[in-house]
Amino acid sequence: MGFEPQSSSAYSNLDSILVSDLQDNEEEQIFCSYASWLEKHPSALDKFEEMMSIAKLKEVVVFLDYDGTLSPIVDDPDQAHMTDAMRTAVNEVASFFPTAIVSGRSRKKVSEFVRLRNVYYAGSHGMDISTPKGSSKTQDQKHQTKAVDEKGNQVVHFHPAEDFLPTLKEIIQVLKENVLRVEGSKIEDNMFCISVHYRLVKNEKEVGILRKMVESIMEAYPNFHISGGKKVIEIRPNISWDKGCAVQYLLGTLGFDNFEKIVPLYIGDDTTDEDAFKVIRHIGQGFPIIVSSKAKETEACYSLRDPDEVLFFLKRLAKWKKSLV
Repeated sequence: MGFEPQSSSAYSNLDSILVSDLQDNEEEQIFCSYASWLEKHPSALDKFEEMMSIAKLKEVVVFLDYDGTLSPIVDDPDQAHMTDAMRTAVNEVASFFPTAIVSGRSRKKVSEFVRLRNVYYAGSHGMDISTPKGSSKTQDQKHQTKAVDEKGNQVVHFHPAEDFLPTLKEIIQVLKENVLRVEGSKIEDNMFCISVHYRLVKNEKEVGILRKMVESIMEAYPNFHISGGKKVIEIRPNISWDKGCAVQYLLGTLGFDNFEKIVPLYIGDDTTDEDAFKVIRHIGQGFPIIVSSKAKETEACYSLRDPDEVLFFLKRLAKWKKSLV
């Protein structure tokens, strides 16, 4: 029987198999990479009992990022709502432990998303914090102002970037006049920082144009810097303040100066959360937990895959504390 050439459809099927094999190999490599990464950053769910054995005789203080941690990352940042189940879990955790939300969003916006009165809020990557008493440290007091909240309670607002507000308003106006010409882009005023979202920009070429446009505009503002996030360009003032500084400020103002008696727990998914992870590692005890389903460079010691696992972890944390009461 002689050799018969394969039909074009057969070659097409072969191509499909080869492509499928390549995809399987890539997925296997990614899985192996993630499995290897998990050895260094184990699941906080798997290590829960071990973690709580450390925390049992200490005061746990909880810090939570918002986007990508308490809510999923969505195309429209205005629609990043947390579920009722997550809100219930955070509320229960906050009833047992001092709890703060530390977000890149404006404090007002993140508080509107969370809608809980028993947590503390730090917005603008920690440049907008509200606490009952404020800090007693001299270097902090010049950035603090006393106010009254909507319930008539005395509060202290901490704004280390207050002097940059007029320029931030100017930058937003310039961005609106230029950047919004790129279809799908969105500018978010986060009070002491600005976010230029491009998740809905249609292709990489347009994203490149957007980036160059923002960089060109910001050349006129040397007192600000640009950083990246998940499909977002962040514009922030050049001050020595970040989420790690916010964690230190909150611990101090809430009366947790003695690090030997506390265990800070911080859950976050973004590069800006790395500063908080570093602070907790520097304290020498605590639980920096990154939310990621992919292997990545991080200062965190533990991991959770996604907001669903965050929800499960928070429920378990509240249940654990309840069992001790």
